[in-house]
Amino acid sequence: MPYVSRRGISPALYFGPLPKGVKWLLIINISLFIVQFLAGLVGISDIFDGLALWPRAVLTFPALWQLVTYMFLHGGISHILFNMFALWMFGTDLERDWGTTHFLRYYFLCGIGAGVCVVLASRVFGGMDIPTIGSSGAIFGLLLAFGVLYPERIILFSFLFPIQAKYFVMIIGAITFLSSLAGSRSGVSHVAHLGGMIFGYIYLTKGCMRFSLRESLQRAYHSWRIGRARKKFQVYIRKHNSKGNPWVN
Repeated sequence: MPYVSRRGISPALYFGPLPKGVKWLLIINISLFIVQFLAGLVGISDIFDGLALWPRAVLTFPALWQLVTYMFLHGGISHILFNMFALWMFGTDLERDWGTTHFLRYYFLCGIGAGVCVVLASRVFGGMDIPTIGSSGAIFGLLLAFGVLYPERIILFSFLFPIQAKYFVMIIGAITFLSSLAGSRSGVSHVAHLGGMIFGYIYLTKGCMRFSLRESLQRAYHSWRIGRARKKFQVYIRKHNSKGNPWVN
């Protein structure tokens, strides 16, 4: 379990108002989990089966909505607690820096990309009728972005071992990659985790470059307009002063 320091090297958690995107993701995920839990108590939990990610259904029906809805279902208390804790911890800074629209675009891209990887892996290696649920693919995408954008931040891994965010991401990525190769039978979809990180990396190295280029061009255009206006104003002032007219306040 990670534990982040935002200033210096002393571990600390930041408590403050949640940004809109993180807040509503937390509300929706937790609310659906409570509904799932109550449905299980009365024996009607199968009503959520159509929202899980079934590779065969996605490829044959096609139930494309499952690439989104599977992210809002969780398999137990520990599953949702870890994901929501990581969403709050890593997502808060990202949304504050990116803005809600950019943050949600990245979150869903990683989650949907993770689902696509699960479907493709099931098609190639088998498991077409094994459902996948959980937001871990999107969460691992957030983890990657946090390590890339705030590489020097200190994370207390398991609340004990201080480590810089960039190394933490490398370790988690390596473990996830090796676990996906080993075909872990723990019930954890390491392919989804790895897929979320891969799509997040592609977006950060390609999509953000285009985003930054557009912003740079806009800033350059505004600077050119300001410079042009300044030159016109200076010409006007020189002409005005040459006539000996007084300043009017």
